[in-house]
Amino acid sequence: MPAGELLSEADRLALDKAIRLAEQASRFEFSVYLGPAEGDDTRAWATRLHNRLVAPARSVLIMVDPQGRATEVVTGGDVRRHLTDAEVELAVLAMSSEFAAGNLLVGLQRGIAMLAEHARPQNTLHA
Repeated sequence: MPAGELLSEADRLALDKAIRLAEQASRFEFSVYLGPAEGDDTRAWATRLHNRLVAPARSVLIMVDPQGRATEVVTGGDVRRHLTDAEVELAVLAMSSEFAAGNLLVGLQRGIAMLAEHARPQNTLHA
């Protein structure tokens, strides 16, 4: 099923807004791939997609294959300095629970917001 059939135009606009807000909050780039993964290894497919991004070191890719029931998050090297594996796992769990309830857009919005919040640079006070 093409990604266009999974989200309405209004949903795509809402997703774009969630991505823009995440990018402003974290200063990293966010991308979402919604569709079938090529091959059986969804992690490898998501990593290949991530590596094709303009600035992979500063990017977060969320890959969701609804029919294959797979969700992968790939983070670049710069992002990993601010975002732990445990924080990514929590976001994937939150997305997966929404997906299971049939809430694709809400799951993506929630996951993007969580990832951006955790990746946000910490304010430091200097004496």
